Amino acid sequence: MSREFSQAEWAEARRQAMNVLPGLTAELGLPKVLIPYQARTLALLDSAACRVLFIEKSRRIGLTWGFAAYAALRAARAKTAGGMDVMYISYSQEMTREFIDACAMWARAFSDAALSVDEYLFDDSDKEGDRSIQAFRIRFASGYEIIALSSAPRTLRGKQGVVMIDEAAFVDNLAELLKAALAFLMWGGQVVVCSTHNGVENEFNKQIQDILANRSKYNHLRIDFDQALMDGLYKRICLVTNKEWSPEAEAQWRQEIIDFYGDGADEELFCIPTMGTGAWLPAPLIEARMTADAPIIRFELPPDYLHRSRLERTLLMFPHIAAVQEAIKKLDPSHMHALGFDFARVADLSVVKLLSIDRLLKRRSALTVEMRNVPGDEQKLIVGMIMKAPRLVGAAFDATGMGWTVAEDMGRIYGFRENNGLVDPIKFSVDWYRFNMPPLKAAFEDDAIAISKDEEHLGDLRLVKVIAGVPSIPKLRTGETSKKRHGDYAVALALAYFASVHQWHEIAYTPVSALGSLVGDDDDDDGGNYHGRKHW
Repeated sequence: MSREFSQAEWAEARRQAMNVLPGLTAELGLPKVLIPYQARTLALLDSAACRVLFIEKSRRIGLTWGFAAYAALRAARAKTAGGMDVMYISYSQEMTREFIDACAMWARAFSDAALSVDEYLFDDSDKEGDRSIQAFRIRFASGYEIIALSSAPRTLRGKQGVVMIDEAAFVDNLAELLKAALAFLMWGGQVVVCSTHNGVENEFNKQIQDILANRSKYNHLRIDFDQALMDGLYKRICLVTNKEWSPEAEAQWRQEIIDFYGDGADEELFCIPTMGTGAWLPAPLIEARMTADAPIIRFELPPDYLHRSRLERTLLMFPHIAAVQEAIKKLDPSHMHALGFDFARVADLSVVKLLSIDRLLKRRSALTVEMRNVPGDEQKLIVGMIMKAPRLVGAAFDATGMGWTVAEDMGRIYGFRENNGLVDPIKFSVDWYRFNMPPLKAAFEDDAIAISKDEEHLGDLRLVKVIAGVPSIPKLRTGETSKKRHGDYAVALALAYFASVHQWHEIAYTPVSALGSLVGDDDDDDGGNYHGRKHW
């Protein structure tokens, strides 16, 4: 299949398929529980010939849900029927929790005896000392259990059973994890490795290429987005969401999903790994954090803006200034805020990112402003407005090239960080990315950040690659020819997060005149309403 099908071509292809098989358009009753590609996968896993299975797949097709059915059936069986423990490993705790929930649902549906579902600390001791990770477990009357882990524990060695490695291209060290998992085969175990792609140099893709070249004798499946749709993925979505299916509705939904992934659609949906190293943040993790409902203001000024009259320039800027003012008015004054600003003037975007910090220290998108072809003075005007956000505790500015002028002017007003001010000019370097990108990734992994749902922001974050061990933004640009993006949002978000984690302490005081009314002191104060901030 190919993403090159237009919306109209896909609708026509599906309509013709239904005409060839007219019985499918008038199904009676409920369809089978598993979608055909899910059923084929489970049938292969249940065959004696399948000891190791690698699956390259599209996102959003529900294959993990099918894996949960297999796990419940396998762990609930008696030993004589092939029962054994099932260990599920993914790159995030959120995925492991969802997998256990799905397994529990299947166990109830199959009427199997699941004795308990619990959460516990899994010992992952090493030579450097004891440590433990959070894990989830379902125990069955058969004596076997399903264990879901969010990392690759060394204690996988010495165990036996079925190992499922989900989104394997995104685990920390797939090569070492496979060494431990494949040892299960000696005692009749089984290994399932499933993932979307994460670059051609990723270990997952190397394993796939070895299989395709017959260097490995493992079983292999490939399920891309269009294959899933042909098997009835969207029809199942319509059933669950109580919508009416039609070829036209499916074609429209397909195109919307492809557009959402943009330049990442080939890798995320059609199993085509990108060149170079893999994405720094996996798309499932980014999407899981797109839960904020904050405004995104985008504007572009005409090429001849500076040659127009002052009145025309004012009229062009006024609606954008008004939109920013309105967004600032709606900010929660009980939250602290931090700002990041990535400057550009000619080819790329300037992006202002404002994060709020709630009482639980979760960072949440509060406002994003994207400017294209906007002169420096107008950019300073917008940034200066956003600097007045309530309880601003820090602002990190791109100070490379012309960006220094904005950082400098804001520093004159709000002070520089090295002098206990708010403004931190950042000269980007390999070491800056090396030390300051990992905390942002950890915030995504720990559900400590929330951003607004936006396809271009997804693309910008996906553009960040691990190059020579350091999260970096390659020279590649994405988007339309005249409106290319260069990871601009990702840089602004990294700057805002950097500003938010500094140990700033807010200092405020009540004027003496206000206290005088309480204590009977009518002496004048200095008239100030100062709210200073001190670097902790």
